Amino acid sequence: MNHQRLTGLIAATHTPFDSHGQVNLAVIEPLAEHLIRNGVQAAFVCGSTGESHSLTVEERLQVATRWREVTRGSKLRLVVHVGSNCLTDAATLAEHAEKIGADAIAALSPSYFKPSNVETLIESMAILAGRAPGTPFYFYDIPSMTGVMLSMTRFLELAPRTIPNLVGLKFTNTDMTALQHCLRFSQAKWNILWGVDEVLLAAWALGVRGAVGSSYNFCAPLHLQAIEAMERSDWQTAQQLQYRSVHWIEILSRYGYMAAAKYVMACQGVPVGPARLPLGNLNDEAKQSLRSELEAAGFLS
Repeated sequence: MNHQRLTGLIAATHTPFDSHGQVNLAVIEPLAEHLIRNGVQAAFVCGSTGESHSLTVEERLQVATRWREVTRGSKLRLVVHVGSNCLTDAATLAEHAEKIGADAIAALSPSYFKPSNVETLIESMAILAGRAPGTPFYFYDIPSMTGVMLSMTRFLELAPRTIPNLVGLKFTNTDMTALQHCLRFSQAKWNILWGVDEVLLAAWALGVRGAVGSSYNFCAPLHLQAIEAMERSDWQTAQQLQYRSVHWIEILSRYGYMAAAKYVMACQGVPVGPARLPLGNLNDEAKQSLRSELEAAGFLS
């Protein structure tokens, strides 16, 4: 298995829906073009931002297929999230991702019935990763959503015995000490991708060189400028840019992050549509108020 490390900004993409809440595959191509224009290196599809747990298996297969069609031959690499509470469904999604030629797959832990220890987590992930043996596999650690709080260094130590295509982690966890342990554990081997946009520079300073995030859909240039400022030791500019990201994300979060983020994408010319229930959406008054706040914060003009 050949694996080229994922680096730079990786957008955790939205699943586009039409006004009736049905998957709108036609928007995936302009979304991919938007990401490429803004310096994004890869698309992470059908993850949390992609509302994967609100999609049917068939919808997830359709979305992954369309993403492969529009990214084939482009600079944009494709990571398909295949995690599910049902491991049989996850295995089906993983097998399909390999069949269509995804650059990598990722999966979070089952979260309704949770693995109680690292060994059980590994056994669970092996079921799906084994169905895509030629495709690099990332475990998606996001304890704030799954409630699964297990040692990732222990996972990296034990998992290769049964998951030979494991290449790293999507580490969406604000425990910076744990991050450092993962980065230093067989450092040359593992690709650790950071997953908390608001503290990207902190992770970058510790050695991360790839990050997956939802805000890279609509403000990748800001984060790229922050990284560039840090790398030329212009710490004041880097810190100012990172805090601007925090401010913008906090504004979106007050309105309901998913609905607000999808509205911002529409403002940028990529109509990814509404969020799907049980997530809510913005009425016209809320949209107007949000736009005014973002304009005042220098985000939309």
